[in-house]
Amino acid sequence: MAQADYILGLDYGEKRIGVAVAHAIARLPRQLTTLTNSPSVMTEIQEIVDREGVGLIVVGLPRSMDGQVHAQAERAQNFADEIAAHISVPVELADETLTSVQAEQILAERTPGKPVPKEAIDSMSATLILERYFEEHQTGSVA
Repeated sequence: MAQADYILGLDYGEKRIGVAVAHAIARLPRQLTTLTNSPSVMTEIQEIVDREGVGLIVVGLPRSMDGQVHAQAERAQNFADEIAAHISVPVELADETLTSVQAEQILAERTPGKPVPKEAIDSMSATLILERYFEEHQTGSVA
């Protein structure tokens, strides 16, 4: 197994979970995949953790524009708690406010005039979650 030098970013959704990964030192997130939110998702996340050498998982926490936590944020928090209970890697939360909107804009600019697949938006959102996490943790290693 690889050394745990990578950070996994997850954009939780009731249907799909966007996945991105970044090296803890280089801090350059890349889209990895989009998982179907199903009963097997914890096994799939564990497989990614093992394969990619992940030492930290960051789950996006959606907040409303006024900063309050609502139902979707509670579901994301519960998902993060479930990961922590099943996978022996630390789990942290990072703000994901408007990452899906930003991800769709970025992807639409790359392929003008073509529809952007929802799966691509989800995995791009996960990269933006990691970028925000890194912005909040500017100094030192996070793994």
